[in-house]
Amino acid sequence: MYYRLILLIFLVPFFSKAQLPVFPKDWTGNWKGELQWFKTGNPVPQKVQMELRIQPADSSNKYTWNLIYGAKTEDNRPYFLLPKDSTGIHWVIDENNGIILDEYWIGHKLCGMFTVMNATIISKYWLEGEELIMEMLTIGAKPLVTTGKGNEDSPLVDSYRVNGYQLARLRRQ
Repeated sequence: MYYRLILLIFLVPFFSKAQLPVFPKDWTGNWKGELQWFKTGNPVPQKVQMELRIQPADSSNKYTWNLIYGAKTEDNRPYFLLPKDSTGIHWVIDENNGIILDEYWIGHKLCGMFTVMNATIISKYWLEGEELIMEMLTIGAKPLVTTGKGNEDSPLVDSYRVNGYQLARLRRQ
């Protein structure tokens, strides 16, 4: 009886731990929900229907990464998600127009950052329960101000304008 209690004490934590999703295999599906886009100075978000379709594209670990904003005919972005290396850490989103965005698997989130047309965009995607969450922060690419004295005790620090924040909660269809 005593050994069963000891065995139970050791096995319950092992079996009760939630299995973490495997990226990108467990992310496949057609995800749909609402995107809220907050612009600096405006407390009311712009709301847009959003879809993210992630499907295996071939046998080489290539996946579709199809973003749709509004109706499919309004803003349809048929991209691809590809591994950049064999570690499962470095990925790219290929926009099929010469633009390739580097993404990194960090802390169970797919994270990236790029600058386009004087705006830096930081993106994060992750699974939370039954939802795929997407966050994007848009920041001015040029510093507003540089402060500090430029020495070891007070290094120079650049501050940037935050222009917008996007949040989408998508559910598998």
